[in-house]
Amino acid sequence: MANEATPRINAHYLEQFTNQTVRIVGKIVALHGETATLDASGPINIYLNRESHLTVGNAAEVIGKVQQDLSVKVLQATDFGSNLDYAAANAVVEATHRYKEIFYESAGGD
Repeated sequence: MANEATPRINAHYLEQFTNQTVRIVGKIVALHGETATLDASGPINIYLNRESHLTVGNAAEVIGKVQQDLSVKVLQATDFGSNLDYAAANAVVEATHRYKEIFYESAGGD
């Protein structure tokens, strides 16, 4: 798993990445015990691990696996604080999908 690609996504791309490990940047809008809601161009329910220390209102980067119900099981979470340019973070997501060949190895092993 150390070399596994973690595509950057937001809520719009969840369905395309079911059962895959992804990277998501967004704003923590709610914490409920072992779950949280991350706003990444739409709400995403995330299931936290014991090492997740996030704060409502702060930006966070989550690396996790997209579940069948489009929630994300967190493998690693990083609190980015309260000063993040969400438009820039979303632009990076869009660029990585527009120019996949630059950011990710092809699945065909070209």
